[in-house]
Amino acid sequence: MTDKKQPRTPGAELPDHPKFLWDSPEPKRSYDVVIVGGGGHGLATAHYLVKNHGITNVAVVERGWLAGGNMARNTTIIRSNYLWDESAGIYEHALKLWEGLEDDLEYPILFSQRGVLNLAHTLQDVRDSRRRVEANKLNGVDAEWVDAATVKEICPLVNISADIRYPVLGATYQPRAGIAKHDYVAWGFARKAAEAGVHLIQDTEVTGFLTDGDRVTGIRTNRGDIAAGRVALAAAGHTSVLTDSLGIRVPIQSHPLQALVSELLEPVHPTVVMSNAVHVYVSQAHKGELVMGAGVDSYNGYGQRGAFHIIERQMAAAVELFPVFARAHLLRTWAGIVDVTPDASPIVGVTPYENLFLNCGWGTGGFKATPGLGEAYAHTVATGEPHPLIAPFSLDRFVTGRLVDEHGAAAVAH
Repeated sequence: MTDKKQPRTPGAELPDHPKFLWDSPEPKRSYDVVIVGGGGHGLATAHYLVKNHGITNVAVVERGWLAGGNMARNTTIIRSNYLWDESAGIYEHALKLWEGLEDDLEYPILFSQRGVLNLAHTLQDVRDSRRRVEANKLNGVDAEWVDAATVKEICPLVNISADIRYPVLGATYQPRAGIAKHDYVAWGFARKAAEAGVHLIQDTEVTGFLTDGDRVTGIRTNRGDIAAGRVALAAAGHTSVLTDSLGIRVPIQSHPLQALVSELLEPVHPTVVMSNAVHVYVSQAHKGELVMGAGVDSYNGYGQRGAFHIIERQMAAAVELFPVFARAHLLRTWAGIVDVTPDASPIVGVTPYENLFLNCGWGTGGFKATPGLGEAYAHTVATGEPHPLIAPFSLDRFVTGRLVDEHGAAAVAH
């Protein structure tokens, strides 16, 4: 376990970025590997293909701008305190990589290990929380159960009064958890990959695939065909649009997920607090704004905008837990697009088509998995065999019934 890092205060010195961190090359006619999707997962996969496997003839193809989708719209929470062994394995691996990622990328990511509290409000919450803590300990994940008084010590702003609608009975606490600056994470991966010769191709939409029987041999784009030895999908909620063209049924649904931030405040909120019962989570970003969110919208869609009734419920929940925030002003709101599977766990691995690899269904858990998934997915793409950490998340589990049901962990922020 590394020493707990202190969060940077608003106004702390940030890196002096050069005007351009990477080039925007014209696509070549062929690559050894083409990664579809230039978000955190696609960029991390490219980095580890270079670092761990020496594969540099790689293109990351993004229909918009790099990291402009969910990577730019998430709430940056990083934790590994998941119930099931399979989930704890990939997220704990990711957390260990997070702890050394600044040195690996030679780029600041403002990783702040300020801890995460998951509040319990009912006796069933308490039972479930204690069970998760013990499961975490068996998997080597730092986790502990704390009572309401200790919650107040860790985060003095939390209302632990007994006369509120959902009184706080305690919480799980993971000290090594925290947040990172999502833009810097993406820029760090992109810069490192580009330095190694990876082509980062923006404003290029993938419209289909080149095939030879049951083999994928490349992609079709609005800028022409590109041949590829292997194609790795990392397109999140738009994955099913692509796989449908090959007749591959991927059980994901896309939902908007809203979040919002307040005006800039002095450092007052020292950790991350999450609550399923009142359905909100709150942290304070490096500049000082409060970052708040809740669960996915109930309807399917690709909209990247908020709705007032969702915002109203989020604010009511936040003020119930943190009465001191009642006078804070809301600065802006937005939405991302999350891809949700029937068991609230991702789909990663091989497909019925040779040389085509799948990575989707992360719900709201994609950001925290970024380095761990990137390393495991790169291994899978490079070797053609699923990495042991992602083998349980294969597409065929929906046929065999070997599901990894993480709905309990995904109720607010997966």
